[in-house]
Parts: sequence; structure tokens; C-alpha cells
Amino acid sequence: MTTVKKVKTGSKFEEIGSYSRVVAVENWIYVSNTAGRNPDTKEIPEDIIEQTEQVFKNVEAALASVDACLGDVVMSRVFIQNPEDTHAVMTFIGAKFKGIDPATTVTCPPLGSNVYKVEIEVTAYRNASKMDVEQITVSQ
Repeated sequence: MTTVKKVKTGSKFEEIGSYSRVVAVENWIYVSNTAGRNPDTKEIPEDIIEQTEQVFKNVEAALASVDACLGDVVMSRVFIQNPEDTHAVMTFIGAKFKGIDPATTVTCPPLGSNVYKVEIEVTAYRNASKMDVEQITVSQ
């Protein structure tokens, strides 16, 4: 029988919204939309890149809780509050995902608070980072 793992971080938002930070079903791992709040200090950096760095720390910790890593990410969804920040954020994300190359969606909707400048949600497949990859390029 398949076990579904649901990981909570103790965030008040998880309790209010009745959701889990991570849900793992067999090798599929879903990480909820994650902001750049430091879980220890509860602070959110003002700087967009510092927020993005913290988002990645939070996402990587979430993945590690179910024995996965950033290299296992197969899909990311990036939400950027201000469209003018898109280039800077995607340059940072490009460096983090170099060689991983997940499918990615980037959008600029209003976020849950003006304090949040970037949020990221990912889908991972456990051990994808250890699998053979076939790179295909199509011309358009």
C-alpha cells in the first residue's frame, strides 16, 4: 500500500490554510508555494535576491525532509510580485538550476502580501538527479 507523506513546518499559514509544506506520494514530491521568510527569525529580507536565496533554502529544506534534493526538481513555478524584478530573479534562479533545467513557469501576479517579492513552488521526482538525462533541442 502506498504511503502519502505530508510534512508541516509549523507555519501559522499552513494551519490557517489547512495545507502541507510538502506532500510526497511514492517518488513524486510537491512543495507548496514558498516565500523567503527565515523559519528561525521569522524575518523576510527586503532585498529581492536575499529573499530568493531564502526561498531556495526553504525549498531545499522541504525537499530534504523527504530525502530529495534540488537536483530532483522537474518543474518550478516562480511568482514575482514586481515584473521589473524578473530579470534579476531569473538570473539568480538560472544559476541555482544550472544543469538541472526543470520545466518552469514564471508569472507576476499579486502575492499574499506586499512584503513577499518572490515565491516558488516545485514538483520533484525523487532521485531524478541520479537518472540518465537525454537533452533534446528543437528548432522553432
